[in-house]
Amino acid sequence: MPVPTEELKLQIVNAATGQALGAKAVPGADGALVVRDFPDGGPSPEQWQLSPVQAAQGQDDQSYVIRNAAGGKVLDDPAAADRGVRQWDAAAGRKGQQWHLVPVEGEAGLYFIEGATDGKVLDLDDPGTEHTRVVLRERDDSAAGQRWRFVTAEPERTSDPVLRYAPLSHWNGRRSWRLARSTALRPAPGASPSFSDVLLVLRRFGSDQDAGGWQRAGDPRCPSGQPGWWAGLGERVLADTTGAGLADIVGLKPGKGTVASAGQGDGTFADDERVLHPPTPSPSPKDLWTLADTTGNGRPDGVVLAADGVRLFLQDEKGRFAPAAGGQPVLKAFGHGPQAGAWQADKHPRLLADTTGSGRLDIAGFHDDGFRVSLQDADGTFAPLAGEPALKAFGHDEKAGGWRADKHPRFLADTTGDGRLDIVGFHDDGVWIALQEEDGTFAEPLYVLDDFGTDQEWTSVEECPRFLIATTGGEGVDIVGFGPQGVVVARGRGDGTFEPSRLVLNDFGSAQGWTGKKHPRFFADVTGDGTPDIVGFGDDAVWVSHNRGDGHFERAQLVCRGFGYNDDAGAWRVEHHPRFVTDITGDGRVDIVGFGGPGVYVARNLHRRFRTR
Repeated sequence: MPVPTEELKLQIVNAATGQALGAKAVPGADGALVVRDFPDGGPSPEQWQLSPVQAAQGQDDQSYVIRNAAGGKVLDDPAAADRGVRQWDAAAGRKGQQWHLVPVEGEAGLYFIEGATDGKVLDLDDPGTEHTRVVLRERDDSAAGQRWRFVTAEPERTSDPVLRYAPLSHWNGRRSWRLARSTALRPAPGASPSFSDVLLVLRRFGSDQDAGGWQRAGDPRCPSGQPGWWAGLGERVLADTTGAGLADIVGLKPGKGTVASAGQGDGTFADDERVLHPPTPSPSPKDLWTLADTTGNGRPDGVVLAADGVRLFLQDEKGRFAPAAGGQPVLKAFGHGPQAGAWQADKHPRLLADTTGSGRLDIAGFHDDGFRVSLQDADGTFAPLAGEPALKAFGHDEKAGGWRADKHPRFLADTTGDGRLDIVGFHDDGVWIALQEEDGTFAEPLYVLDDFGTDQEWTSVEECPRFLIATTGGEGVDIVGFGPQGVVVARGRGDGTFEPSRLVLNDFGSAQGWTGKKHPRFFADVTGDGTPDIVGFGDDAVWVSHNRGDGHFERAQLVCRGFGYNDDAGAWRVEHHPRFVTDITGDGRVDIVGFGGPGVYVARNLHRRFRTR
């Protein structure tokens, strides 16, 4: 578990006993601290906050003041003969109130709490009848009593209970009704932004037979609708098919090809299906498709990863899509057939990206033997793949690192600000990066951060999504993920490395009941301030946590009832009902769109305090 930020309240729990750090049942004047049981019905365990201390110049070790969230007293080393620790009044600059948090090697989420004065660590004294005194001793890597876990408090969220009339019986047999709270929630009056009621705007593109019987042919590949998605047969996405700035509905229909329903700009969509382009020759459920401007003319083109390679459908000025290269593949690679490299969706991620900063999109991917890339020339042609990979790393085979698509996400991102994309990957042990040199080659991978890997309980891509985004609205990219304990951020330094990870929000993680099988979570600028906010589709509603602009996030607000997993929230399922947050009205504010059973549902962003119910 990463170190929680100072805003979060947490219990400090001893790993050996499972008991929480706190005062005695009858606190004394000495402020002595113990670990003990806190029975039900009695006082709750103390909650603490970790406040980082400004490090002196040239000092690498981060120190913290550990503060009682209720009384403000801090963890203190009085240097007493018995080496007992206490909670005491804070004194600015006092070394005896500063602590290092040292991760226990091989034990995710466990720490030694080390004093900044002499390196002694928190340990347990001889057990007492009701409690065990906490003392300082020499560090012993084999001592279970010296290991501590941080358990964050329950998340605080902003919402209002829904009032309903409840029957009230009287002694004489008469009945009346009174307003009573229900288990349902609604947006609080100050929720921002506010959304309209969920409306069914189009009886097409739904999973019900009357709405087209749309079903994915494989695993979902575009859960957030963000750049870089690939869609398979039966999938539906939102995309600007014309370059006009409005989102249209796009779907891959068996036997018909790529079809679209044009956005009307008012939150609705045209009640017809326009064929963008027919299926590729010998279409397969393994084909993947996306929209991207490959020519730089401002109009998106269709890109298909077919059996025989990469096929392009170029869009002309009238919005018509025509096959490029005379209907032949523009690149005989990156396809799922043996003649194109036998790339498999569950093993070999592929991307469209401007890898060199030339302004042209290239095609890149991670195959068995490593990273491969085809650069696009100035005339729009793609270079054949070289015999050897551009980097013999980040690949599926053990010789290339043993990277697994379901466990180890890989990205292309500019981590240094030089305009060239670097490779960033999350393996078992943490984060690896390969910087791109000026000549287009890639340096050998470097291990830069011991977090965000399966060894730190980031179990899979589905359960623990990770992203590379600029959390502060700047040009540098940070690592942000939905981890076991909540939202974790590692700020980019601009040189290809990252600061130590921090738990910035105790929400949206598996500890708070969020799971990839039920709850899509991603980032979108819902406020229009240029910084990405957290959007989560929970059991009962849509929740948004606003970005404060400094890499931290506010408590989650309920912004829209509906689009949730529970029956009273629509019974939305990840495997059948894709959901998106995007602007469908052209007003610069994102709306919520979901493909349910009967068709397409929309909740418009009202951007004012007025809401319908």
